[in-house]
Amino acid sequence: MLLNCDLGESYGSWTMGQDAKAMANIDQANIACGFHAGDPLVMRNTLALAKQHGVMIGAHPAYPDLVGFGRRTMNCSADELQSLLQYQIAAMDGMAASQDLNLAYVKPHGALYNDMMANASVRANVMQAVASYHRPVRLMLQATAAWQEHKAEADALGLELYFEAFADRAYEDDGRLMARSKPGAVHNHDKMLAQVQQLVSHGTITSANGKVLQLQVDSLCVHGDNDAGIAAIHEIRALIKQTNG
Repeated sequence: MLLNCDLGESYGSWTMGQDAKAMANIDQANIACGFHAGDPLVMRNTLALAKQHGVMIGAHPAYPDLVGFGRRTMNCSADELQSLLQYQIAAMDGMAASQDLNLAYVKPHGALYNDMMANASVRANVMQAVASYHRPVRLMLQATAAWQEHKAEADALGLELYFEAFADRAYEDDGRLMARSKPGAVHNHDKMLAQVQQLVSHGTITSANGKVLQLQVDSLCVHGDNDAGIAAIHEIRALIKQTNG
């Protein structure tokens, strides 16, 4: 199982996360494209860091919402949404190519990611934007109980997917993430490791209500925001290695 992490989210003189420490311990870097965080210099430096550690590169596009860190839904038309996605993907793709790197996938950020998972129309536009890009790149989205339906939607467009799960988040019975506003939505350290162990060993997660869900998971989302997050990445990496032998 791969590990992915949102990186490159600093902006100007504002520093976000511990990218150097996280990058050394992950497989996939979701790099901000400037619409919710990141700027051209941060993008270039984050790409160089990914190259140094041999990490797969993903574009991390968002609604144009620097003030809200991309966490606010925007009512974009289909054409607008597809255009703002391809604009960000192309920016990351071009900057990656300038360092002899290959952009491999796209993972939407924040509200756009949540809207994609909750709204079939938004998801269709996201899939269309990625599928109609001038060369093949994958789309990363959340593995839920409806993963087979989502795969069928992507297959119809000739789009390949990465399905991801979250190490530290509680799940509802339908496989969606529990809203952060609900008690218990974010696992403590022990519950996080137990959830990872279950995913790696059995390919399942247990919802907050005790329902066991079989999920198709290619990648696990981890966080490099602080020292605790970095320590958790090390523990998760060691657990996966131990489980897989």
